[in-house]
Amino acid sequence: MSALSSQVLEEIKELPAKYPQPRSAVMPALDLAQEELGHLTPEAMSEVAVALQLDPGYVEGVATFYSLFHLEPTGKHRFYVCTNLSCMLRGANEIVAHVKQSIGVTHAEQVSADGLFSYEEVECLGACEFAPMMRLDHKYHYDLTTERVDQLITERRAPTPLTPTLSPGGERERKPRAPRKKKADG
Repeated sequence: MSALSSQVLEEIKELPAKYPQPRSAVMPALDLAQEELGHLTPEAMSEVAVALQLDPGYVEGVATFYSLFHLEPTGKHRFYVCTNLSCMLRGANEIVAHVKQSIGVTHAEQVSADGLFSYEEVECLGACEFAPMMRLDHKYHYDLTTERVDQLITERRAPTPLTPTLSPGGERERKPRAPRKKKADG
């Protein structure tokens, strides 16, 4: 049985044509695999190697070298908080402490009890002038405050109207919409 879906494997097979060197496709391929599974399993790395016609050792070497690839499960939403000098001087340690307390973890390897969150302290994310900052869900968030962190967590805990909800039987549930306000006569 395949760790990756046929759709993701097809996307991975198309990647080498976009680069002058086929090996250059390994990072975006691993990113696709990690996005689908939440982390990189040995099976997924082997499938990436086969799809790209690369040595499995090379693919695993890339996956273990870069800190944005995870070999263990992480939360659905992972905070990458910069703790380099500029961010640290402008409050990154307080942001890290607040993230940990707010999501209910004590160290970076933990996933929150609801499976939604994890965090990692990272070196420079390249926006020192906007410190403290972090990456969350492929977006950068700047000039962080504890209030902004709370807002980001709340947004991710609340289901959005665009997110389908499945009933216990697996069918989509229809969410009731809030009634519209009537315009005042005038």
